[in-house]
Amino acid sequence: MVTLTKAEEKIMKYLWELEKAFIKDIVAQHPDPKPPYNSVSTIVRVLVKKEIVGFNKYGTTYEYYPLISKDDYRKGQLGKLVKGYFNNSLSQVVNFFSENKNLKIEDVNEAIEMLEELKNKNKDD
Repeated sequence: MVTLTKAEEKIMKYLWELEKAFIKDIVAQHPDPKPPYNSVSTIVRVLVKKEIVGFNKYGTTYEYYPLISKDDYRKGQLGKLVKGYFNNSLSQVVNFFSENKNLKIEDVNEAIEMLEELKNKNKDD
């Protein structure tokens, strides 16, 4: 799984949202002040080289689209994070977050419910 730079990730977020887009569409998504067209174009070309973005050519114009889903990218990045910083251990991740004093009780309860559902699902399989 390729790791994207912050600039590449920002472009990908817009592409995931738009699904297909021309460079001008991606530029338009940015808040003011908008980045230069050529800067966005350069980043998109890098994403094409990394095989993260594909394109359709219409004469001299290119329409770009993601080759990887946001969900797949997120799973890959989260997996790297858990493996690299938490020894691939869910209990270490939970321990890390349990030490965070800013957790809301609603979030903790929701996480417990999700883990219980996962436990019950795995019991049934």
